[in-house]
Amino acid sequence: MAEVTVVAPAGAGGPGRPYEPAPGRGGRLREGLRGYGLIVGMWIRSTMTYRMSFLLATFGNAAITALDFVAIAVMFSHVDALGGFTLPEIALLYGACSASLGLADLLLGNTDRVGARIRDGSLDTMLVRPVPLLAQVAADRFALRRLGRIAQGLGVLGWALAVLDVDWTPGKVLLVPVMVVAGAGIFGGVLVAGAAFQFVAGEAAEVQNSFTYGGCTMLQYPPTVFAKELLRGVTFVVPLAFVNWLPALYVLGRPDPLGLPGWVAYLSPLVAFAVFLPASLAWRAGVRSYRSTGS
Repeated sequence: MAEVTVVAPAGAGGPGRPYEPAPGRGGRLREGLRGYGLIVGMWIRSTMTYRMSFLLATFGNAAITALDFVAIAVMFSHVDALGGFTLPEIALLYGACSASLGLADLLLGNTDRVGARIRDGSLDTMLVRPVPLLAQVAADRFALRRLGRIAQGLGVLGWALAVLDVDWTPGKVLLVPVMVVAGAGIFGGVLVAGAAFQFVAGEAAEVQNSFTYGGCTMLQYPPTVFAKELLRGVTFVVPLAFVNWLPALYVLGRPDPLGLPGWVAYLSPLVAFAVFLPASLAWRAGVRSYRSTGS
């Protein structure tokens, strides 16, 4: 296979000259965010051309994801508690996880198509554009209808917070939005890591989805129903427990099954950074090792 030579179009570094991003890490980040915003804006304008279609798609997205919580509610028509947790407490877990995954899926969900782009050669087209590749991959075909999952998750979360009898403190009030945003960061790091893995595995979207959609399904249920070996794995190996389990346990005043101290609940933003940093490095390594599909 021939190696790709990234060449910028005229005006983006000179005709025939390799494209080089703005110097410095901060310059590359600003450039990536700007390119991401421009591409996202283009897709949003395209979506808003057919507003009724957008509204119906968003409502359908919310309704489909709501079926997961409906199944949980039906289960509670036969039991009073699951693993010692009541329906509003599980609603807190469900709403936080669903909103976090929805936000990550909205911003970075299209990274799962990297393997398909490698196979059909469309990734080569992105490489010659004067915009960082990750920004293009994440923003391409930006699906605003995914707001439905976020709205549905936030709705369930709001209901849970309204009916739960929580001893609120300033720290717990702050922890709720931090839990949702940091959880989105953790899922986002998993999405980027999965996309980087597709440079090696070719088609690994299902593996990526098992940690995101599958992980969120697991996090919708209380940690007390799972074995401690699994809890250790999702706390210290793939730290999905920091998405909602550990922060929610602290908000509810419940002890952690692994005996971790309460202040660990506030580490979610640091964990999100710890997940995203190696994922971004893996992505850069994957892009550098990429070879064109050829002609």
